[in-house]
Amino acid sequence: MKEILLIEDDKALSSGICLAMNTTEIHVSQCFSLQSARALCTQQAFDLLILDINLPDGSGLDFLSELRKMQNTPVILLTANDMETDIVAGLELGADDYMTKPFSLAILRARVNTQLRKSDLTPGFKTAFDGFVFDFDNMEFLKNGSIVELSKTEQKLLHLLVSNRGLTLSRQTLVDRIWTDGASYVDENALSVTIKRLRDKLEDHPAKPSYIKTVYGIGYTWAVKHK
Repeated sequence: MKEILLIEDDKALSSGICLAMNTTEIHVSQCFSLQSARALCTQQAFDLLILDINLPDGSGLDFLSELRKMQNTPVILLTANDMETDIVAGLELGADDYMTKPFSLAILRARVNTQLRKSDLTPGFKTAFDGFVFDFDNMEFLKNGSIVELSKTEQKLLHLLVSNRGLTLSRQTLVDRIWTDGASYVDENALSVTIKRLRDKLEDHPAKPSYIKTVYGIGYTWAVKHK
């Protein structure tokens, strides 16, 4: 199931979008402020964000800027009026699309589906930092110039952690995203074992990891290094 986060303080509009979007294949979570959006984004991963620019506790553009420093989740902006400066600023910050209010829910739904299809077609990406090179498109992984062999499951886990670096992903979110073959039961130790194997291959000191951090009682995060 695709998970969408809707950040819109107009509760009537938010409810209308949810009614239009929620299906057996798409679930929409609602937030009415940036504070609640930030909290929810630390608890789970989303496939798409629908983000209003004008929110009661800040600018959606500032939130988009924060988000783009950590992940590449598709974002559709909602603008209160046809302000060219807002639209240009949003696109330059990394927004994938925008809708100007008032808008057709049918058109929004079509644009949401377009973004979700794009993310399905391009699940991988390439990133380099701190001596690591992770090329998910070509399944090539380097640490300080040396090849690191990863299993398919380890690649999935690494992809989720790195593409959401700085955010905490719950154990349940990771299990649901990694073991997507429809299995009715996944051993509760499977994720812990995969985390350990990934640490052994990537961390200098696996027992005291610098990157793949445990957030006790919640899940795991790929820690962002601040210089």
